[in-house]
This record gives sequence, structure tokens and C-alpha cells, in this order.
Amino acid sequence: MHKPLFTVIIPNYNGLRFMENCMTALKAQSYDSFVVLIVDNGSTDGSREYLEKLSSENDKVDCILLDSNTGFSGAVNVGIAAADTEYVVLLNNDTEADKDYLKEIAAVFEADKEHRIFAVSPKMIQLYHKELLDDAGDGYNLLGWAFQRGVGQSVDKPKFNRYTKVFSACAGAAAYRRAIFDEIAFPGEKDSFFDPMHFAYLEDLDVSYRARIHGYDIVYAPLSMVYHVGSGTSGSKYNSFKVRLAARNNVYLNYKNMPALMLIINLPGIFLGVIVKILFFTKIGFGRDYISGYAEALKTLKDCRKHKTPFKLSRLGTYIVIEFMLIRDTFSYIQDFALRQAAKLRKS
Repeated sequence: MHKPLFTVIIPNYNGLRFMENCMTALKAQSYDSFVVLIVDNGSTDGSREYLEKLSSENDKVDCILLDSNTGFSGAVNVGIAAADTEYVVLLNNDTEADKDYLKEIAAVFEADKEHRIFAVSPKMIQLYHKELLDDAGDGYNLLGWAFQRGVGQSVDKPKFNRYTKVFSACAGAAAYRRAIFDEIAFPGEKDSFFDPMHFAYLEDLDVSYRARIHGYDIVYAPLSMVYHVGSGTSGSKYNSFKVRLAARNNVYLNYKNMPALMLIINLPGIFLGVIVKILFFTKIGFGRDYISGYAEALKTLKDCRKHKTPFKLSRLGTYIVIEFMLIRDTFSYIQDFALRQAAKLRKS
């Protein structure tokens, strides 16, 4: 029997209601060179019993049962460390993969003869509105905002049916070259691939940012498709926990990955982005949570100093490319935002 090429890592926290559909879709894959590893984050909803039974009945499925909730970062770090395959896939439990999902990802990696691709982000489609996109790779703009490319737009739009480089892969369904995790891991820390300080939110953008600084690419592959419920674990698009952590982690993200000069250049845009976010979250009732998260970040910034990517003059060209990507993604975000607002006006 040939050693599988992929380990599909599914982090789970009280997601029993999603697991059956997620596993059924994986069983139907047209590509079979993979194993499944489910990392449970101390669930209390019956997930652990289900997973123990599942792994005992299927030799392609294994599980790791953690005693407590270590967040998305903690769970996937355990899974990546345990993976003994060339590639790892991080898959949310609230997804249903198209039958050719892994086949198309494998084709992208196979074509990458120079091994410059770190991550492949598939086309993510809204499970309950299959005519609409959920994510076509993630962008990052000059306002310091991460965003899902194409969210809410038609799955048939030509722009999102083209293979292209993107700033980041969405870790809800992305595939990664396993060896590069070892290269970009935090020195001196065991199994620290995704930043454990993030716990959850923006950890995928952070790891993609680090890989970009090291000169690797992240690509969007539209032929690989996944249907996604969205916010399956957190329960809603906006809530106090999510808003606070996202605000905090956004500060960490910029501090760790931008050299001093780059941070100074981008500070006006980031400051404007913070003001707009405060106004937005205040309007919908989460202003205090956003400010609390930002304040927490400033208080704990010294703790993530050890995770700051050191500046190297040899990477100057890479930083310039990243800056141009931030500019490109700013225009892309504005365009997508305008299209979403126009669609809302047409419906009203």
C-alpha cells in the first residue's frame, strides 16, 4: 500500500451536528491518497464518543482527543505535528467537500515543480446558497482588514473562476505543503506553526504572511470546491468573543510581520481602518468588544515579540511585492464592497 500524500486535519469543538455530512463528503472523494485526522478540542456534545467509534471502524480515520479547548491554532498545530504526509489539508467541520476537491488540489501541487507553493485555497461556496461564493481566497488591504474575496457574489463570475495568486488561504479548507511549516515555525517552540497566541481568527492570514515573507506563494484554485456553512463553531458572524479576538489578533498580525519602516508607511491606513471598525461595531452593538480587544493587544504586545518575523535585507524585494499586494487588495476590496452594496440596493 502506498503512503498517502495528504492528511486531512479537521479541528472539532462541539461540532457533532456537522461531522456526519463532512465525513460523508470525504468518503465520496474521487482522489484516495489521503487519511483523516480529527483533533477534538475538549468537546462536551458527544463528539468524542462519535470520533472514537468512527476511528475504530475506519482505518483511514484517526482522532486525537484533547482535554481542553486550545482554539483553532492549538488544535491544528497538534494535527500538523502528527501528520506524516507531504501535504496537510485543514478542513472545517461545517464543510461538505465536492467529490473532486482533493483531486484538483493535488493537481496544483503536482504542477509546482519548484515547490514554491505553500498553500492552495479552494473555491468555498455557501452551503445554503449554492449560487453564492463564500471565499475565493483571502485578501489583506491597506486598512489592515482581512477579507474573503468574492463573498456573496455569483459562483459563475469569471473573476473568481480563474487560477490566481492570493494573499492568504482560508484555513477552513486550505491545503499546505507540510515541510514549509517547519521552515516558518517559531524557533525554539515545539509544534508552533500557527501562532497559539491567536487562539482563533486571523491565524491563517498570519501563517500565510510569514510564508510570503519567506518567498513562497499562496494560490487560489477554483476547480477545487467546498461547500461551507460558515461560523459553525462560533455560532454567528459577529459576537463578543469573535470581535474581541479579531481586533486583538489584527494588532499582533501587523506588529509581527511588518518591519518598522513598512509599519510606519502603512500606519495612516491602519489607523483609518481602526476608526471605521470602531464606528461600525459601535453601530451594531460590539464597539466595547472591539476596543477591549485592541486594548488587550497593546497590553500583551511584548508577549508576541518572540514571534516577530526578523527583518532581513535579502527579503527587501519580497516586502515590496507584499506592499503591492496590499495596494492591489485595497482596490479589490473596494470593488467587492461596492458590488455587495449595489446588490443590497437592488433587493430593497
